[in-house]
Amino acid sequence: MKQFTLNLFDATHEQRIAGVTTFIGEDASGSFGIQPNHARFMTTLVFGLARFRLATEDWRCLALPGAVVYFNNDESTLGTRHFLVDTDPERISALLEQQLMSEEEDLRSTRDSLH
Repeated sequence: MKQFTLNLFDATHEQRIAGVTTFIGEDASGSFGIQPNHARFMTTLVFGLARFRLATEDWRCLALPGAVVYFNNDESTLGTRHFLVDTDPERISALLEQQLMSEEEDLRSTRDSLH
């Protein structure tokens, strides 16, 4: 079975995941899927969950507050402000929401101190 590599980048870390067989995401036009040998492709993901499958494992969830995805030559690069990878969609959704609320509070505190 053909596979591709998923490169994840955010403001603080990066992760390279080899052996991906399918990626499912959602952009402004709706849900879409990417498999190996897909044509060159670029889009922006909406806030929420994407998922991907490894050849040797079940689905993994990818929580993110929007992202830019670029796929070319069986390599996908995803750039976002923050991402989390987990096998449990409920746990990962709660963690992302908690972290984003904390970031928003930090931003609000910074704005208040500037005023």
